[in-house]
Amino acid sequence: MAKKLFTVLENNPEVMNHLARALGLDDTLSFYDIYSLTDPDLLAFIPRPVYALLVIIPLTPTWHEARESEDKDKSEYEGKGDNEPVIWFKQTIGNACGSIGLVHSLLNSAAQAHIQPDSTLDKIRREALPKTIWERAKVLEVSDEFEKAHAEAAKLGDTAAPTPRSDEHTGQHFVAFVKAKDGHLWELEGARKGPLDRGALKEDEDVLSPAALEKGLGRLIKIESEQGGDLRFSAIALAESLK
Repeated sequence: MAKKLFTVLENNPEVMNHLARALGLDDTLSFYDIYSLTDPDLLAFIPRPVYALLVIIPLTPTWHEARESEDKDKSEYEGKGDNEPVIWFKQTIGNACGSIGLVHSLLNSAAQAHIQPDSTLDKIRREALPKTIWERAKVLEVSDEFEKAHAEAAKLGDTAAPTPRSDEHTGQHFVAFVKAKDGHLWELEGARKGPLDRGALKEDEDVLSPAALEKGLGRLIKIESEQGGDLRFSAIALAESLK
C-alpha cells in the first residue's frame, strides 16, 4: 500500500490556529509569531506563560549529524499509557510533520486542559494513549478528521502549497518543545526514535524562558552557529489568547 501523503504546512499562527481549532482546541489559547528570542520589547507582545514552541528548522548537515549521533545507540521507543510524561507519535505520514508537531504541542503541554471533550484531539489521545509506537502512529494514519483538518489548514498559507507527489524531504523539520506534566522540557519530533527529555524546568519557567531556550531551541541554534551553518528558522508560541 502506498504511503499516505499530506500537503506541507506553513509554520504561521493563522495556519496553526485554524488547525488547532479544527482539531478541538478551545479559543482561550492561540499561537503567536516569535520575532526575537532575546529582545525584551518583542518578547513582551507574547502572553506568558508560553505552553509550547512549534519550530521549523532547516535539516542541515550539521544538525543531521547531531541527530544521528544522539539517536544511534537508542532503541525503538516503548513508552505507552498515562504513566509516561509525554504521548509521542512516530511520523509515518509523508509531509505531516507540521500537524504532528501541533498534536505534540497540544497533547503534552498545559494546553491539554483546553481540548474540548469528544473532539478529534480528544479522541486521538484516548485511542492512542494505551498503544505501542506503530499502533499509535496508525491512529493518525486512519483518522479522516485529522487528514481533513490538515488539508484545510494547508490552504491558508501565504504561498501556494505544492501538490504532494512523494515524501521526499523538503529540507526542513518541525519540532515541538513543551513543558510536560513532569516539569521537564521535552523535544518532540516524529522523525526521531522517541521523545527527548531536555531537563527539568523550575515552576516559574515556561518554554520561552532563558533556561528552556538554552536546553531546547537555543541548543540547536548553538550547534548551527558553531559550524557557521544555516540559522533560518521560524518559531511560534502557544499561549493565552488576547482578549
